Amino acid sequence: MMSGGNYTTIDNQKVSGSVPAVSGSPGHVTVNFSDSSLQTFPPSRAQGKISGGSGPPRDADDTFSKPISGSDEQQPSGWFQAFSIAYYRPFFDVDTSDVLERIKDSLIPFKGSFSEKTASNPDLYGPFWICTTLIFVAASIGTFVTYVAHKIQNKEWNYDINLVTWSAGLFYGYVIIVPLCLYIILKYFSAPSGLVQLLCLYGYSLFIFIPALCLSVVPVELFRWIVAGVAGFMSATFVALNLRNHIKAAGERWFLIVTGIFLLQLALAIVLKLYLFTITV
Repeated sequence: MMSGGNYTTIDNQKVSGSVPAVSGSPGHVTVNFSDSSLQTFPPSRAQGKISGGSGPPRDADDTFSKPISGSDEQQPSGWFQAFSIAYYRPFFDVDTSDVLERIKDSLIPFKGSFSEKTASNPDLYGPFWICTTLIFVAASIGTFVTYVAHKIQNKEWNYDINLVTWSAGLFYGYVIIVPLCLYIILKYFSAPSGLVQLLCLYGYSLFIFIPALCLSVVPVELFRWIVAGVAGFMSATFVALNLRNHIKAAGERWFLIVTGIFLLQLALAIVLKLYLFTITV
């Protein structure tokens, strides 16, 4: 810092001022600045993701909502989107309350309003959770019931791992293959429906079999047939009524399509009764 006359130079900037000496305080001076270019902190306009305005901040982490800047990676398009995780993310964007509400609708099959409620936001989380729970319940309850039956009759019991693999193949296969076939059939009859919406409908239609499998522990064969029949009828009615209004656009053959859907769902209940609801020793 250099001083001369009535001017003081600070960092190559000239600022007017005076430097009078203070008596009684040797070695100390007082500098009065009439102008300064010092920067004030914090800046008047904040930089970054947190803005200085009163509005809400942006998403703190938008890593999964946009591609990385400067990246040469191209986003998949067309059919290639089906092989990316980002393509399926919206179908799992549901709250617990939404899933519970849809489960409740599946237990009241005569409304027929499930497809309308889920038309704008079908999900795959509920069907995936229901199928996985069915596999666990079928394997655990089947194992427990057979174990108890063998012990009562003093017979040797061995764990059957095929029960898990068979249940997984049945439930996952049914909830994927049947809606896919129906999607192709409806497209052929000029009454197309969304594939994800069909997967959602069939997935929730299987929920009724979870309590039905739990009731199969009762060692009464007639009671098990009644439980399987009621569960199958409710599930078939739920699917048929929700697709009836849409399939009517297929023309005069809509009745045959709805009847086939209903009978196929009943056939699933019979298969479950014969292989999961029946305990043999």
